[in-house]
Amino acid sequence: MEGGRANIRLQAWILGIGVAVMAVKFLAWHLTHSTTLLSDALESIVNVVAGGFALYSLILAAKPRDREHPYGHGKVEFISAGIEGGLVMLAALLIIARAVQGLLTHAPLHDIDTGIGLAIAAGAINLVMGLMLRRRGRLSHSITLEAGGAHLLSDAWSTVALVVGLVLIRFTGLLWLDQVFAIAFALYILLTGLRVFRRSVAGIMDEADLELGERVVAVLEQHRRPSWVDVHNFRMIAYGSVLHVDCHVTLPWYHSLEEAHREIGAIEAVVNERLGRTVELFIHMDPCIPTSCRICALDGCPHRKAPFAERIPWSIDTVLSNRKHGA
Repeated sequence: MEGGRANIRLQAWILGIGVAVMAVKFLAWHLTHSTTLLSDALESIVNVVAGGFALYSLILAAKPRDREHPYGHGKVEFISAGIEGGLVMLAALLIIARAVQGLLTHAPLHDIDTGIGLAIAAGAINLVMGLMLRRRGRLSHSITLEAGGAHLLSDAWSTVALVVGLVLIRFTGLLWLDQVFAIAFALYILLTGLRVFRRSVAGIMDEADLELGERVVAVLEQHRRPSWVDVHNFRMIAYGSVLHVDCHVTLPWYHSLEEAHREIGAIEAVVNERLGRTVELFIHMDPCIPTSCRICALDGCPHRKAPFAERIPWSIDTVLSNRKHGA
């Protein structure tokens, strides 16, 4: 919960600073009449709108689960990221339309030196904010903060290209380059928005994160006990920062309910301790069968039907199937 409040405070600060950066960018455009600077300013509107929705989504995601939302409210972060990605792509299309109009009208530029200075200042602020958001998002497993950080970083790096373009225009006098750089800038923004939108859709559709799943399975493999005969039918869903895992675990059939519960508790503890994030495990217990003996390394089993033959390593490839190993 404390991590959620820290995320909310950080996003609130980022939103406030984003409003100030937007004002600086529009001032730069007003002074220069540069389409390239206007494209940068238009993206700042997206930053502020998306930042406001991101703040709301973080507040909602931090709410405890209730009867209507038994898995919590973390899914709203995927919706927030999707809206941000969509707004970024819309801003890119508006920039392209404005640039094409500028190519037809041949509008002159004014006070380009001041515009360059203001763009550099705004880009530097976005770079710092983007790095902060991305780092915090990765630490707290918040796709909202990660998406916001990625957006601000793309804005900062594109500002670098923008400044280079304006300097080139300043020394060559080729005003049409302003529109060309604006279009190139817009295409980069469009790609960034598409990536963010794609990730949000993947989260809403519960697309498997195989890289994260591999990490969970690697923890189980590293700390597996002989009584954990088998893991299969492994599935994973992320709800905000909370990861939900359900799987089947094969245990010795003669374990008492208390012993089986203790083993399942050990699995839950090792995953939560070693993975570095909150994980909820829903584990279906399967009793071992005679064909399980050849992959069971439990010493002193009084009911063994066949000698131990091989230890099957657990990996994301071996645990996804809904079938007991050795069967």
